[in-house]
Amino acid sequence: MSSNSNRIETYEDFIKVHGLLLAASGLPQSLHRQLFQKLTTDTFDGGDFFQIEPCEEGRQRRLLLTSDSMPKHSNVFLVDHAWTFRLSDAYKQLQEVPGLAQRMASLMCVDIDVASDSEETDTVNGASHENGVMSNVEEVLQSEIRYAREKGDGTVKWLELEELNIDDDMLLSLNLSSEFPDLQALSLCGNKLENVEIVVQEVTKFKNLRALWLNNNPVLEKCDCNMEVAILQGCPRLEIFNSYFTSKFGEWALCFCGEVYVKDKPSTLQQNDHPLQSVTSLDLSDRCIHNLLNEAFSPAELPSISHLNIRGNPLEHNTICELLELLKGFPSLQSLEVDIPGPLGESAIEILESLPSLSVLNGVSASKILDDGKHVIDSILQPRLPEWTADQPLTDRVLSAMWLYLMTYRLADEEKIDETSVWYVMDELGSALRHSDQPNFRVAPFLFMPEGKLVSAVSYTILWPIQSVCKGDECTRDFLFGIGEDKQRSARLTAWFHTPQNYFIHEYEKHCQKLRMKKLTYLPTKSSAAEHLCHADGCVLRVYTDIPQVEEYLTRPEFILTTEPKDADIIWTSIQVDEDTKKATGITDQQYVNQFPFESCLVMKHHLAETVQQAHGSPEWLQPTYNLETHLSQLIGDNHVRKRNGHNNLWILKPWNMARTIDTTVTDDLSAIIRLMETGPKICQKYIEHPALFQGRKFDLRYIVLVRSMDPLEIFLADVFWVRLANNTYTLDRHSFFEYETHFTVMNYGRRFSHKNTPEFVREFEQEHRVKWLDIHQRVKNMIRSVFEAAAVTHPEMQCSKSRAIYGMDVMLDNSFQPKLLEVTYCPDCMRGCKYDTEALVTGEVIKGREFFNYVFGCLFLNETAHVSPL
Repeated sequence: MSSNSNRIETYEDFIKVHGLLLAASGLPQSLHRQLFQKLTTDTFDGGDFFQIEPCEEGRQRRLLLTSDSMPKHSNVFLVDHAWTFRLSDAYKQLQEVPGLAQRMASLMCVDIDVASDSEETDTVNGASHENGVMSNVEEVLQSEIRYAREKGDGTVKWLELEELNIDDDMLLSLNLSSEFPDLQALSLCGNKLENVEIVVQEVTKFKNLRALWLNNNPVLEKCDCNMEVAILQGCPRLEIFNSYFTSKFGEWALCFCGEVYVKDKPSTLQQNDHPLQSVTSLDLSDRCIHNLLNEAFSPAELPSISHLNIRGNPLEHNTICELLELLKGFPSLQSLEVDIPGPLGESAIEILESLPSLSVLNGVSASKILDDGKHVIDSILQPRLPEWTADQPLTDRVLSAMWLYLMTYRLADEEKIDETSVWYVMDELGSALRHSDQPNFRVAPFLFMPEGKLVSAVSYTILWPIQSVCKGDECTRDFLFGIGEDKQRSARLTAWFHTPQNYFIHEYEKHCQKLRMKKLTYLPTKSSAAEHLCHADGCVLRVYTDIPQVEEYLTRPEFILTTEPKDADIIWTSIQVDEDTKKATGITDQQYVNQFPFESCLVMKHHLAETVQQAHGSPEWLQPTYNLETHLSQLIGDNHVRKRNGHNNLWILKPWNMARTIDTTVTDDLSAIIRLMETGPKICQKYIEHPALFQGRKFDLRYIVLVRSMDPLEIFLADVFWVRLANNTYTLDRHSFFEYETHFTVMNYGRRFSHKNTPEFVREFEQEHRVKWLDIHQRVKNMIRSVFEAAAVTHPEMQCSKSRAIYGMDVMLDNSFQPKLLEVTYCPDCMRGCKYDTEALVTGEVIKGREFFNYVFGCLFLNETAHVSPL
């Protein structure tokens, strides 16, 4: 680079500055120079090679290649970023940046009004309208009669009277059973039939009817199962009713699904022997079939069938063994589609082992399934398309749809990594790339630093072909590049596709059953086992600490500070004391340390939930909690069950090991939950949507727990605790989820902070809610005891005679004043305990803030109990 400037001017400069970024992107080295040229000349030439076209009825777009061909690794393209933001700023930017919401709505295909489901208004008077409808119906009927005469003997066997505005009176006047006595199939879909008695009366006159469709008629909303029973009794040969198979299904229904019997070719009166003989592909999906064992559905009747789809059928009247034995008998069956888990079991591998003649299962080759070891296979996933209403603002539509399009990166320099991830949306060309498990293109974010420093960085996405592509081919990318089944790939696809709900619900139910089996036998309280620290010669105890509050407020004469860790009797530090630390500082196993071995089982959020669940299952004081790195499927199942049952589905995502609510998000969007996994490992916990409030604001409580011993369990609760208040009035308005000061309570790090004295808070809370705080306090104490009992039982390796520690316990109350555990914090910030004088809750005794660490050390090292309560 030039000595007068850091600006990148040569290819060599570019490689020197961007070498690590290029390696991380995966861009082939053969394309590095071309990328340099396009970056330095700001060349966006994708429009010369690609074309965007609408698909999915205008609700998505896809990217097609327009050049004659594009060989693998032959070109690289710059993709601009249309929107870049921090998640907390998303709503505000959409509101305030001119044109942003409109551009994003167009890019995400949510800028069109939803088609109205209301019926078109007829401008003519009622009489002429009725006459017009009748005229249309009669015209259709005459057309059907003429067609039957031209093609056969004049007998109409299949009649489709769909969306003709036929009402109950008109159905009576048409007298269809007299005109068409040999009818086999009748469709009245999309009409205005409302009266159950009239509908039953008219359709049961057809004694040869095999299929009847009343879909999308008001009568179906008003009727109960009695109408279906009456129709099935009155039409004894009916095999299909409202698209579902009846219990009497047989040859006719199978011929319909196999396209042997269609409107132009209905069955004849003298039916052919074995009409199913030539059927090679049979789609029986979503037919509500309960029993597949049927005389017509047999190898003898279907000897040529090679592809069979039985998805979406309960088949609960058949055992797995019965179904597998039946399918084994079809000599030509090579391809099968079935729900997994489902009627054939929970494992694709076990199905293939039972049906060795299959070459394809759920669209995936049997050899690939066996090689990959995948148990759940579903290749025909339908895309998750944005949903909105006509009156929904563009900003809300975009906030919902954006998770189908977002990508993310996190900035870092030589000194630190940014705590908050950056999210972005590629421009129209990049956003038109749809997903494929076998993509032909790859994308990667890339920061170009023209001045050689991060401060000058401009963000792009780079796009290049990883397979040879021909003109007219769709260009695709893998939304989960580098993520395999070991990282829950199939479950994570739920962010973009409608994956099989029954699989995830099954996994959730197994999870719940496992939790229900857990029940801890409570540990008895034992006499003190922790030794009293004092030198035989009466010398003071030397304390090494790197915590300013301890340095300032530990003033008891029994303790003296030292600057050398190796000289100390007590190490009180904010860093982890591991073997490397001991070697570097000279700390020995004979010194007391303010941490317990394996305490991560409490202080890391995913381990805390695991510890509690292993011991207690699902106690009422722990919200349903999932480690997304291991239990995403169970979370998805829980989400589906709540949605099905009409329950609240609001969740909070928390990083495993970050404090001060960094990278914490509140959302009710399942796609958002899955996509947020990309910013680091997290737990997903059911949000307390109805917390107890203080003067309309959300709050939580910080308790300080002192631990002398884990075996026997000796824990104490400091008499000092404090309340942390949100700044804004609490609301569940969706836009508020982006407001930190509404949903979070930690305000003493760069935000407006107002301390509330604890005794004052307790008095005002009792008055506001007409409760006794001591009752709440007792429930909190019981909960805290249960948490540490869980750790003691599930992790006995925590016990160490040279360990003493304090932990911060964050607790929230729901609107029934039941405590809920939020988290446990190692070496908590106790500035508020040191800074403010308060009163003991039970005795009313004044506790001086400056004495906080004096009584903490007195309890832990001198076996005193001043201003603490044993649990």
